[in-house]
Amino acid sequence: MNPQRIEGAVALVTGANRGIGRALTEALLSRGVRKVYATARNPEALHALGDERLVSLRLDVTDPDQIRAAAEAASDVELVFSNAGVVLATGIADPAVLDQARREMEVNYFGPLRLLHGLAPTLATNGGGAVVTIGSAAGLSNLPISPTYSASKAALHSLTQAARVLLGAQGTSVFGVYPGPVDTDMTRELALPKASPRDVAFAILDGIEAGQEDIFPDAFAVDFGRQFLSSPKAAERQMAAITAAMLSRSAA
Repeated sequence: MNPQRIEGAVALVTGANRGIGRALTEALLSRGVRKVYATARNPEALHALGDERLVSLRLDVTDPDQIRAAAEAASDVELVFSNAGVVLATGIADPAVLDQARREMEVNYFGPLRLLHGLAPTLATNGGGAVVTIGSAAGLSNLPISPTYSASKAALHSLTQAARVLLGAQGTSVFGVYPGPVDTDMTRELALPKASPRDVAFAILDGIEAGQEDIFPDAFAVDFGRQFLSSPKAAERQMAAITAAMLSRSAA
């Protein structure tokens, strides 16, 4: 995997208005990017950053027309951070689970796929560059408290592996990021120690500059990644134990 220089690059971040996406946008500016296209369904929230290198774009990753418009606007992009995500379902027997799971797949899997499809030609034209998919440790081994979210992130992990090979032919590096619990709106209800989005964002950029194709950007992720690489079954049991402990606490 080719290391990617952050300073002087042109980046695009999806879901940039909060959480890891907001932290990535701020970290990219801090690391000296030439420009960052910060995208969100409600880009007005990004104006507070007040940096002339920031270009805010309206982008719902489930909307093909908005993907096309973003690709046209960001014709000079070199680094694409596919970060937008959603977690909804908490149980398989929930009456709403099928609709929630479809929405998770639309945002967490089909959204990144649309983004790859729309921007891969641009990256090729601009010398290859890189794609960074923000997955989850739960995409490597399912966290049963979020069963369908985990499944959508597993699909993203598989897509990342394929894109690494297929886009490598055009000189595009593809990085997969697998954080553990991060202190964002998405994890507000999780009673687990959480990493700060800022620390995770800078760890992601460090990994990209070091050419690490799989990036584990926080302490939980590092330990879990080591466990997963050593024994996928042990990692599965670890996620089951975490879920059991959380369900026990919520029932107490």
